[in-house]
Amino acid sequence: MTPDRERLSRLLGGEDLAGLRRRLRKRYAVSDLPADGFTLGKLSVSECDALAGLLGRRRGGQQSLRLSHRAIDHALQAAGLADDLRQALEWLDGPIVDTHAARERRAREWSALFAEYPSEQLVVACAESRTQGLLKRLSGRDPDRARRLIDQTEAVLACLPGHGIARARLAAGVLGDAHALDSGRPVATLLRRVLDGERRHARMRDLWAEHGVLVNELAKPVAVLNLWSIGDGVADHLIAEAAQAGEPLHLSLRLLARQPPVWRAGQAIHVCENPEVLAAAADALGNRCPAMLSIDGQLSAAPRMLLDQLHAAGCELRYHGDFDWPGITIANGLMRRYDLTPWRLSASDYNPAGGVPLAGEPVDACWDSALAGRMQAAGVAVHEESQLDVLIADLARSTELQ
Repeated sequence: MTPDRERLSRLLGGEDLAGLRRRLRKRYAVSDLPADGFTLGKLSVSECDALAGLLGRRRGGQQSLRLSHRAIDHALQAAGLADDLRQALEWLDGPIVDTHAARERRAREWSALFAEYPSEQLVVACAESRTQGLLKRLSGRDPDRARRLIDQTEAVLACLPGHGIARARLAAGVLGDAHALDSGRPVATLLRRVLDGERRHARMRDLWAEHGVLVNELAKPVAVLNLWSIGDGVADHLIAEAAQAGEPLHLSLRLLARQPPVWRAGQAIHVCENPEVLAAAADALGNRCPAMLSIDGQLSAAPRMLLDQLHAAGCELRYHGDFDWPGITIANGLMRRYDLTPWRLSASDYNPAGGVPLAGEPVDACWDSALAGRMQAAGVAVHEESQLDVLIADLARSTELQ
């Protein structure tokens, strides 16, 4: 029936009975079908009088009443006020949310959401509780919004690898917003969990670069010397001309991603941590120097992409870096990722004749179990720049053997 609003307001409305209505609404909020019999205690005089009047009982000012949902529903129907108590309460104060049923419904919606996507990467990631928690947080615990985020994430994944596309262009083309994949945005945050759940990359831009998406394609190029490429592209010609002159060359992330050189398979390449080593080798040996590259400290996007390409081409990579704890950390990451051969980087090569004190937490070298102990005992950092003579002598001998 249509509720008799005026009479309902007189009977159960008003601020004096707001507390009573909240208590009655709560019974429906925890269950679709609350138990029929129940007791309400600590009733005010006005609350007790309203219930007694509805049920046709004598008003005695009791502080508690034994009640029945069926009896209240029947009384409301008989009086032509409403079909039942729930309808009356919803008319007076708005819809009642069944929290128990809502929780179960939401749980079913989330379970279906986490299982319905065809992308293997998303299926694996969404099976993890931490990814589910992240998605709920990013979506404000709204399954519909979460579904949109997953749809957007899946659309971006379908475009990877990006073959040198700019991140802003990818975001605009796929998501209609050039900044939708900026760090901290929901889709970018979810993509990081899907693509790099173990956080191998300290920076999101390095993760993007690994998948062919460029954040700043002209930032921090990688310095190379006398690399040997055999293709006929722009990058190949630049590399060949620089090698003929024995001059160091900077290769940008843009060039490596968009016009990848065709690397000669199996070539031996000396990798150093600091560009000063490469520059000194160019000064001393010129175009006779063996192929080299410098990562210039941490493995950023351009040197990472270059090393990925050279490793895929089966090149023999030999690495030297600083004898300090950050240097050992960098070398550990490179050794594990590319299976490099240590170059003058063993415990027997650590000969501190002077230098700055070691600082920071000690780090074991994955390629030489004796190195960290020897460094701790001496307490001295030995940087590459102080070893230029011996390193260039190695390079010169390699040249003679070629």
